[in-house]
Amino acid sequence: MAPRSVFRVALLLSFSVSLTVVLGFGLPALLNASMRMLGLPETSVTECIVLVYAVLVLYVASPRLPRGTVEINNKAVLVTGCDCGFGHELAKHLHKMGFTVFAGCYLKDKGGEGAKDLEDFHSERMKVLQLDVCSDDQVNKAVELIRNHLQDSQRGLWAVVNNAGVSTFGEVEFTSMDTYRQVSEVNLWGTIRVTKAVLPLIRRAKGRVVNLASMYGRMGNVMRSPYCVSKYGVEAFSDCLRYEMKSWGVKVSVIEPANFIVATGILTRDIVAATAEKLWSEAPAGVKEDYGKIHFDQHMALMRSYCSSGLRGVAPVMDDITDALVSKRPHTRYNPGELHWWIRVQVMTHLPAAISDFLYF
Repeated sequence: MAPRSVFRVALLLSFSVSLTVVLGFGLPALLNASMRMLGLPETSVTECIVLVYAVLVLYVASPRLPRGTVEINNKAVLVTGCDCGFGHELAKHLHKMGFTVFAGCYLKDKGGEGAKDLEDFHSERMKVLQLDVCSDDQVNKAVELIRNHLQDSQRGLWAVVNNAGVSTFGEVEFTSMDTYRQVSEVNLWGTIRVTKAVLPLIRRAKGRVVNLASMYGRMGNVMRSPYCVSKYGVEAFSDCLRYEMKSWGVKVSVIEPANFIVATGILTRDIVAATAEKLWSEAPAGVKEDYGKIHFDQHMALMRSYCSSGLRGVAPVMDDITDALVSKRPHTRYNPGELHWWIRVQVMTHLPAAISDFLYF
């Protein structure tokens, strides 16, 4: 695995240098042609290269431009998946900002620590709900409770943040159909189920729908097909909903976090070990024979290496969700995460597949 990784790094560096060379020669010619058409002095190669890098630095480093802010004024927001991770931190963050938070917790009725922590706020603006996004009954009961606790049901519910989600890994031939169904039932169908249930209240408020997708909702990767399938679906659902809700004044945004494994604890060595054991034990005999244990163990070692990777805080995700909720003109998509993941998404979604496949796989 190590030589291949070194080879890929060399390819990426070569691609970066080649792109710089192309820009160095091609961009000046293009700009000079434009200048001549406008009757302006021609530019130099140095000026063109500086311009390109200046634009990139400004795009990455500049703070988000202000686009107006809505008054919070005790607006109400439903957040799913508040037992831990992004959802738990978001519930506390929005409460601190002045929102009334309906925090949906999967383990509330089972005495989950996340639900208890939120209940300990003892605040009228923090309502902790039992909510399994896979259950029609629980979703309907949660919506009825929300409707009954809104200060003015005619004003509706300002926003829903569909955060509840699960993740797993495994190559296609090692992954059962049940696993595909279970991941999509939470990540995709759970998002759709909750959104449909609260949409009348959201429309009444001319509010917001914020869906947590992932960078893997825009690009695939090895061993991540169950997760990618579900998150691609969230992206498509969000786009379709955005088109339909435009005439109602409802804004729909998608959050596409990059690698926050350390910050959320969504992947640990114990989880990798348990998942690996399940994948190997449930795989058909022919698949085990064809792939071999060495191949399988190498891929599991790769997954273990990810357990200590990624950003260590969730602040970028909180900032982007907050902007989606309070900006008068929220973005369609937000990409919290490390720069190199953002670049990879752009390469894999905008360049020909032959190039991205050559660079990354």
